[in-house]
Amino acid sequence: MFDSTPDAAVGEIGLDKGSKGKLIDFVDQVQVFEQQLQLAKDLNRPASVHCVRAFGDLLPIMQRMGPFPAGVILHSYLGSAEMVPEFAKLGAYFSFSGFLMSLQEKKAKKMLKKVPYERILLETDAPDALPKPIPASEPLYLVEGESSSISSATAETDVSTLNHPANILHVLTYVASLIEMSREEVAEVSYQNAIRLFSYRDHFTTASPSPHNQ
Repeated sequence: MFDSTPDAAVGEIGLDKGSKGKLIDFVDQVQVFEQQLQLAKDLNRPASVHCVRAFGDLLPIMQRMGPFPAGVILHSYLGSAEMVPEFAKLGAYFSFSGFLMSLQEKKAKKMLKKVPYERILLETDAPDALPKPIPASEPLYLVEGESSSISSATAETDVSTLNHPANILHVLTYVASLIEMSREEVAEVSYQNAIRLFSYRDHFTTASPSPHNQ
């Protein structure tokens, strides 16, 4: 599959000790994850890593197998501030979604302040990770329609809790407020980081819309 899709990254792969992940033997999770992470390294492609309540396991694995010159995206990062420099040294990028708002603000701010600007990414993780509304900010967008119109993976989920990609603005606003930068600066930083990570620059033309309007 990777031979036929040379522009694809690897993932999402990872480790999960959450309510659903703990149903899968963790030894098996680690074994499969290490094989997939090694594949990303061998192919010299970025890997998107899902990690739930397992950052203490993830870091030593990456330290043993790293560094990762092509980059590793720590998707919806909720790890500790203390781990940020160690992950960054290995080539990690830190992607933030609406889940960031589930942390205590003081803890989230401490962690964000440790992330180098050149390692910040933003995401929605839609239809998951519905952010908390931010007062005096953009409206919170919800997925419209009945649950029957949603994919089978979310068919039993209340449609009113499903996230919408437009809510990236809430994530942007929250991250910018915590690191004391303007939204425009954070948007530009995260956009340029994504271009560098995924090497999309050659796919854009001068006719492409401004990144802030996408």
